[in-house]
Amino acid sequence: MRLTPILSRCSVALLLSMAAACKSDPPAAAQPAAAAATAQPNEAAGAHAPASVEPGSHEDWCGEHGVPESQCTRCNPSLVAAFKATGDWCEEHGVPESQCRLCNPDLKIERPPKKEAAQ
Repeated sequence: MRLTPILSRCSVALLLSMAAACKSDPPAAAQPAAAAATAQPNEAAGAHAPASVEPGSHEDWCGEHGVPESQCTRCNPSLVAAFKATGDWCEEHGVPESQCRLCNPDLKIERPPKKEAAQ
């Protein structure tokens, strides 16, 4: 019995299943580390700020990753180049060094308080 054709078909099937499961997030093997580096239970998971909010405000918050939405490289990969250009990038975990809780376990990224409504 020849195993080469069987292995080739299995390899193709595996690659196709991996491609189908692929998203903009890192590969499954990297997700636990990256998720641990950025996740923080603050608000309902998956809560994202609308694009119209003021950066640095209470409303500018990515509830999924526990960082300001305007600085969330996982939700907006186009921000990565700017963080890398300033030397603020953790290659190992795929997040800005200033947001990497794996490299900086004492790091606290806190959501700004709500502004009180004018009376």
